[in-house]
Amino acid sequence: MSGVLLADRYMSPMTESDLDEVATVERLAYEFPWSRGNFEDSLRNGYFGICMRHVTGTLIGYCVLMPVVDEMHLLNLCVAPPAQHAGAGLALLREAVRITHAEKLDGLLLEVRPSNHRAIRLYERFGFASIGRRKNYYPARHRGREDAIVMRFTFVKEGANGAA
Repeated sequence: MSGVLLADRYMSPMTESDLDEVATVERLAYEFPWSRGNFEDSLRNGYFGICMRHVTGTLIGYCVLMPVVDEMHLLNLCVAPPAQHAGAGLALLREAVRITHAEKLDGLLLEVRPSNHRAIRLYERFGFASIGRRKNYYPARHRGREDAIVMRFTFVKEGANGAA
């Protein structure tokens, strides 16, 4: 078992061998899921994919991160429905921030549906701030579209006067 051990779960890099299971969890968790091909493309393009598994090997959740110039873009963060409300989302978010910092990037950017109140609360509690809105970003029921709230987490940097 490789990766970071967290009590009864661990994180490891997402690989091609994870994708069938990842795509299954994605379909269970979202009304408008990514396809297996979306995950394949992400890995092929060198994005960071992280899987969180229970020590039994069961996939609990995952995230996909794309480095863009001086910041990281959190493209997907998902927790399997049976594992929700147990801190897995927060643990994945912490890992995303850790990777972003390790890559020496300035911060982390994401989009979230305005209807996803739980995710918005998680991001706000973590320190993300709303910085804008993308109109008609997400597919919605009845061939509609839903906006996206754009949020950013920025690392505090030392200023010229030495203050943090």
